Amino acid sequence: MIQPDILRQRRAFLALTGRLALAAGCAPLSWAAGANPRIRAPQKKLLLDTDIGSDIDDAVALAYIVMQPEIDLLGITTATGESVKRAALARQITRQVGLDIPVIPGLEPPRVIAQRQLVAQQAIELPQAVRQTLPRDHNPEAAIDFMIHTIRSNPGEITLLAVGPFTNVARLLERAPGISKLLHEIVIMGGKYSDYPTPWGPTEWNAIVDPHATSMLFQLAECPIRAIGLDITWRLFMTPEKVRSEFKTHPLLQTVLAWSEVWFKERDLLHFHDPLAAACIVSPDLCTYSRGTVQVDLSDSKTAGITTFTPDPSGPVQIANGVDPDRFFSTFFTAFSIAART
Repeated sequence: MIQPDILRQRRAFLALTGRLALAAGCAPLSWAAGANPRIRAPQKKLLLDTDIGSDIDDAVALAYIVMQPEIDLLGITTATGESVKRAALARQITRQVGLDIPVIPGLEPPRVIAQRQLVAQQAIELPQAVRQTLPRDHNPEAAIDFMIHTIRSNPGEITLLAVGPFTNVARLLERAPGISKLLHEIVIMGGKYSDYPTPWGPTEWNAIVDPHATSMLFQLAECPIRAIGLDITWRLFMTPEKVRSEFKTHPLLQTVLAWSEVWFKERDLLHFHDPLAAACIVSPDLCTYSRGTVQVDLSDSKTAGITTFTPDPSGPVQIANGVDPDRFFSTFFTAFSIAART
């Protein structure tokens, strides 16, 4: 268990150092900046919407977020099948670092089509005592209530990071018209915006699991959107052997590593889809971007959820069109190596 008081002290010290340096008119000292020498103050307020429990990259992203002193994680909502179990997985990570924040299970069924993601496979790694006490039912609208309240309480300050199917996000935009104007930004891992070769052609999982929600996201959001697509994240991967070697260096990554073994029973690589989206909140220049508009195909069941990007200098969406893999992995693992030495 990472000592929560140490983690809180480290975050407070780094944030204070950055504020003092900025007030003095100079850049923060690199030794004080730890994982990222460009300390920004105040912290970036974040809401995370995730389908943690299926692909292991959600857990990897959350582990990075809670170890990142520049991020103030205000709460987590979960989506798709077995949302309660997904929330329990997220809560295990936050509690391991002593972070006491709301973690609320949200909507499960897609808006129109049948559910394609029924179970949270990694929940088998939850302690038995936790699994035995999980509620069998929940009020999914409570997650949306929480999102609405938190955004309205922090106008213009919150980034909404959505790294699962966009069912909760669409419901948020539907229930509270105009609320996205109070967001600083929406950052998503979802869609595919070029012909870069991936195994599933033009499709991407988050976008096609609830295609109508994906369409609503791009149609209804009235704030900047930054989209990190599969064509970019597919370039960031590790073999199981490399993951086992790298993840054993930190207690939180060791927890995620145990869950990874469930994933590796059926997969031979870990792609860092969601971790890239998370890292780009702190370091946007990990990627290059193009601005334009995004259309979501709903014309046919075989193509529903396919995203098409149209360049437009005045468009509301920035899509990632390039990434520096070496810099990403350095940024990601430095956060944990610094913490391990603290």
